[in-house]
Parts: sequence; structure tokens; C-alpha cells
Amino acid sequence: MVFTGIVEEMGTVVGLDRKADLEMWDGSKSEGFVLKIKCAIALKGAYIGCSIAVNGTCLTVTAFDAETFQVNCAPETLRRTDLGDLSVGSLVNLERSMAASDRNSGHFVQGHVDEAGKILEFRKEGDSLWVKISLSDDILPYVVPKGYIAVDGTSLTVCEVNQREKWFNLMLIAHTQQCVVIPKKKVGERVNLEADCLGKYAAAAVGGIGERVALLERRLRWTQAGIGVACALALGSLVLASEGHVATQLSRFIAGAGVGSCCAR
Repeated sequence: MVFTGIVEEMGTVVGLDRKADLEMWDGSKSEGFVLKIKCAIALKGAYIGCSIAVNGTCLTVTAFDAETFQVNCAPETLRRTDLGDLSVGSLVNLERSMAASDRNSGHFVQGHVDEAGKILEFRKEGDSLWVKISLSDDILPYVVPKGYIAVDGTSLTVCEVNQREKWFNLMLIAHTQQCVVIPKKKVGERVNLEADCLGKYAAAAVGGIGERVALLERRLRWTQAGIGVACALALGSLVLASEGHVATQLSRFIAGAGVGSCCAR
């Protein structure tokens, strides 16, 4: 199950509550965060347990009616995303999970947000809008120029990446500006970021190979060091043996010379 990053509509938050009576698996009650959203398109084909991306966050529908649906947000979700910043009246990007027969006009978006970055700048150029966004070292390696990134669940193309200052930018065409929440936010507000999952998998695979190569290189260095020590010890033994041989020959010579001297007298 994935999303495409092509936002289907903007919904409106109509309820945002911390409830203390949510039932756990064992029948006990606990506090939780419940989000209620009004929409139209995202409700088509909805059922209890289906997945809807809310600002790019994959959430499970727990209740719905003709106009709204509800989702629960886990503590980890609130830590990682901008959903905790929402209030009643906030607009959110919505996308239903992709059917197997659907076209993917964006990229593979899992709905597993890596972190929330901050909007640093909006800048117009013609009818397009530049957006500069901060990001951390955690996902910086996976964000590359002309690569994909999901911003509040919107599939977008990275334009520039500044590794030193830790930001990237992108450009929104006029059509996209009308369909997503990003231009409606202010500088300093947060947006959900999900790096391209294919890039993360590739990096993980290469990283594993790199670790094994590093281990082999360390073992090779240890072996070379061991061979060096062995050679040094062998050379030292040869030198000592040679010195011992010379000493023996010298002793014999001296002994022979001594005997000859005695005979001469």
C-alpha cells in the first residue's frame, strides 16, 4: 500500500481532541489524540481501517460519516509530523491509498514522515513559487537535486540542496499552488517531509556493503601488521643466528691461534 503524492483534495479540520477514554486491546482506557476532518473525495470508497494520507501522514480511518472521517494519532506520529500544529479550521492535504490499477503520476510515497521541516522563504518567479525548507542531517543524504521528496504529502521535485546550511528548495507551478496547503502556510511554519523511499533502501543496501568492506579492510590491515611483525621477528632471529655463527667461528679461530702460539714456544 502506497500513495502517489498527488493530492486529491484539501480537507478542513473540524475536530481535534485529546480523549481520555480510548479503549486499549485489553479493555482498559487511555488518552489519545483524535483528528476529525471534513472532506468529499477522500470519503469515496472509505471503510473502517482504510488508509488516508493527511498532510502526507498515513493514518487509519476509525470512524466516518457522509461528510467527515476520524483518525487517531499515536505519540510517535505527533513527534514526527506537523499534525500537532493543527487547529480547528486548518486545511490539510488528503490522498487515499493507491489502488493496484491506478496510474502513479507522482512517486512512491509511503506516508511514513521522516521529520517536519520549517518553511524558510517564499519567492515568486513569474507564475511559479519558490519554497525554501529546512531539514536535518538525518534526511539530508537522501535529498538530491532533481530527486523526489514529499512535502505535506505532495510529490515534488527538489531543485537545489545546500548541504552546509541544511536547506533545499522547490518550485510550485500555478496549478499546484491552488491544490495544496503549502502556499497557504507562513514562513516559520512546519511541513512534513518524507525522502524518497527508494533512495533510502538503496542507501541502506550500499551502507551494508560499505560496512562489510570496512571490516575486510580492517582485517587486512591486521593481517598485514601481523605479517610485518612475523617478518621482523624472523629477520631478528636470522641476525641473532648469524651473529651466533660468527661468534662461534671467531671463538674457534682464537682457540686455534692460541694452540699454535703454545706450540711455537
